[in-house]
Amino acid sequence: MSDDPEFWLRGPIAGIPALLQPVAHALLQARGEVRDIMYDFPDGRLWDSPSGLASPGFHLQHLSGVLDRLFTYARKEALTPEQLRSLASEGSPGSSCRELLARFDARVEQALEQLRTTREDSLLEPREVGRKKLPSNLIGLLFHAAEHTQRHTGQLLVTARMITLR
Repeated sequence: MSDDPEFWLRGPIAGIPALLQPVAHALLQARGEVRDIMYDFPDGRLWDSPSGLASPGFHLQHLSGVLDRLFTYARKEALTPEQLRSLASEGSPGSSCRELLARFDARVEQALEQLRTTREDSLLEPREVGRKKLPSNLIGLLFHAAEHTQRHTGQLLVTARMITLR
């Protein structure tokens, strides 16, 4: 565990618009916490579901998938067949912890790059979410991506700790 303050207390992230700093801070905080708790996590326990909770493997897959999907909607794009297949396979074993962490790291980096190119004057532009094309706006999508990532990070931390303390 790092002795550094949480990301929101470390100052601005270079290149990220001011109004999107909280999104970047939340994603970087989640990435650091996921790396810490999953460091040396045993691959043989990755798909354990203590007390019926979602497995650490599911949470790692979902963290990457949600960022991918929500940032796709933020770009006003529809999900690709590959993204839909990935969504359908969340929770299916097959990847190692190292592979899942690398995928999450890459998704966070892609999200940060997208934030860097997002204009603040576009944040209230409407966006549609999902097959039902539910209404939102750009800042709503980006905020939800951050808070959803934080929520699943917390669930992952508790589940991983339960597994390793057994």
